[in-house]
Parts: sequence; C-alpha cells; structure tokens
Amino acid sequence: MQQKLRIFLEEIVNDGLYRITISNPRRKDEAFKIKIRPVMVKGKILFQETRYEGTKVFHENREGSFMIDRIEELLAEDFKQCEVEHRSQKATVLVSKKGKITINSRKVKNAGIGLEENRQIRMAHNRAKQYILEEGIPVPFLVDLGVQTKEGQVVHARYDKFRQINRFLEFIEDILPTLSRERTLRIIDFGCGKSYLTFAMYYYLHELKRYDVEIEGLDLKEDVIDHCNQLSERYGYDRLHFKKGDIAEYEQEGPVDMVVTLHACDTATDHALAKAVGWDAGVILSVPCCQHEVNRQIQCEALSMVLRYGVVKERISALVTDALRAEMLEAEGYAVDILEFIDMEHTPKNLLIRAVKREAHRERREKQEQIKQKVDQTTEFLHIAPTLQSLLWQSNRNEDGE
Repeated sequence: MQQKLRIFLEEIVNDGLYRITISNPRRKDEAFKIKIRPVMVKGKILFQETRYEGTKVFHENREGSFMIDRIEELLAEDFKQCEVEHRSQKATVLVSKKGKITINSRKVKNAGIGLEENRQIRMAHNRAKQYILEEGIPVPFLVDLGVQTKEGQVVHARYDKFRQINRFLEFIEDILPTLSRERTLRIIDFGCGKSYLTFAMYYYLHELKRYDVEIEGLDLKEDVIDHCNQLSERYGYDRLHFKKGDIAEYEQEGPVDMVVTLHACDTATDHALAKAVGWDAGVILSVPCCQHEVNRQIQCEALSMVLRYGVVKERISALVTDALRAEMLEAEGYAVDILEFIDMEHTPKNLLIRAVKREAHRERREKQEQIKQKVDQTTEFLHIAPTLQSLLWQSNRNEDGE
C-alpha cells in the first residue's frame, strides 16, 4: 500500500494538481491542518506548504520530489486524512490506526477544464503577487490594526498598507542569510510609531522563520507606546517591547544585530544611523523622511538655476541627503543599496537605505578612505554640513588635530 500511495502522489503532484489538504492530526499539540498548492516562483513551479498551528501560520516552498516525501512522512507520522483536488479527479487518502492506507478516487466529469482554468488563474496570481503574508490567512496584529478582517481578507481601504508591509518583509527576507541562528538577535526599531512594520518584523522572524529575536521599538509618543505594549502582550509576543525615548539620547548595552529606522524625521535618521554604526550593527534598514537640513544649507553657484525652484530644491536636497548617507555607510564598512519602497502613510518619501556589514579587509579600508574624501569634496562643493558626517567623523578629525 505504501508503494501505491507513492505512485498516486507522483501522478498528482507532477501534473495538474490544484490543492491538497492534510487534516485529522494524530496529536493535538501539533499542527491541525496543512495545505499544499503549486506556486510559480521566479519562473519555476514549486509547492507551497502552509502549516496551521493554533493561531499561527507557517509557509515553506518545496520542489515536487521533496513534497512527495513530505506528504508520505506526514501521513505516516502526524495525520490520518488527505483530500486531493486535481485537474481530472478528486481523492481522499485515509490512514487507519494500524497504518493501513485507503485511497478513494473519483473522476471529475465536465469540470476538468474549469478546474484547470481556476488553477492557471491562481498560478498567474502567484507570479504577480507572491506575498509573504497571504491574503485569506488572518494575522492577529493585522486584524487588530484594521488591515485584515477576522476572516483574513484585506480591507480595501488598507490594501496599500498590506502591500507596504509585505514589501518591507521582502527586504528582510533578502538579508536572512546574514542573521545568526546560534544566538538571540537584538533588533532596535527607532521611531516605530504605530508599529505596523515592527509587529510584522517580529511575526515574520520569530513566528514564521523561528529566529530567536528580541525587538525593541522606540518612539516619543507615550500613548502609542502603551497601546503597542498592550497589543504585544495580547499576542503573546514576549520578546517584543516598546519604550518611550529620544533616538539621540538612547543608550544600549551589548551587541545590536539590526537597526531599523522608518520615517524618523530629518536628523533623527542621522542619529539612528550613527548609533547603528557605533554598535557595529550587522544590518541597517532606513526609510528617511523630512530631510530639511540640507535644504536649508545648500548653496552652489553652478546649480543656481536649478535650486531657485523651491520644489526642485527640496527634492534635490532629499536625494543628496540620502545618497551621502549611503556613501558614509559605505565608508564605515557596509555594502549599501538604495531601493524603492512604497510611500509611507503620511509622507511621499519612498526610498529605503539597506546596509549590510562587510568583513574588514585592508584593500576595502583603503577604498573607504577614498569615499570619505569624496564625501568631503561634495559637501564642500554644496556648502552643506550633514549631521551624519559630523556624528561619524568629527571626533576622528578632532583627534587628528584638524
């Protein structure tokens, strides 16, 4: 019978599968249901396993051969029933207490074409919108924050927020290989606000990816901090805390693995970046906004015709600010990208600075000194004095007697 199950699984997984639902668990302390469906990832068909444990949902993509092994394992050890929806048939696999397997299958008459069309539509949808947090699967904090209904449907008026959260998680997914699983990861979120993305980060790293993390959110609004702590306690997120405080005055003992700063206004972003560099944080994710400092300072005869237009001057100042921040982080030993984000709720700024710490090498240090010189030349040319430049390098210059 085991061989018969193997042949059956190979037939349905390799062609025309719509969905598999595995249920009726042998133990109540494990997952109560698992769903498997084909998804298109970067032009390749994989099979996504969605595992339901209490109120938590976990996702993992596997290739077809591995998925067949996985289904056999689940039916042999953890579950007693499997429902299959296929292009040409519907089937039920039952496993008795003694391990006997029964496969009941019936052909789908006059429905194969419609089912296949539905399957192709879903596959096309996966290619276009492969969200980390899926529509239709309720996430407690998204429900409480009004992004999802209790059934997991995205509230139409909050769909941009849903996309923003998923986009942010994609940035984190990219840097997962740099995060250690051997110890607790310390993450600081400066200017966390209502903490949509802070909760999403915790849920993704701790609940879905099973990293051992400790996340602290910092903001100046006491009522917001109190509310976020109440939500964190309600969800059982015991390693997620919020506190009132100013970024410039914040002190932290011990190592910090990641610093996140989203919509910290003007030079608050610079103080957050300087703190991250001082802690030698492995990852920095920053979405700056309200870059007023350079806009007030910038003076350049060669650009006078451009800078005379207020809105143009404002945008150029913002871009110059972020480009210089990126270069300064490069000079401090980070590999830096500036990426397009999704507009924040209360600001049109949509650039994200992502910095990942490099290993130190002599040749790289020499290049870093060259970057510092070019940054100095640029700031002198534009007659500006960015706060981050002062925070990172002024003390070194004073020590050198300059």
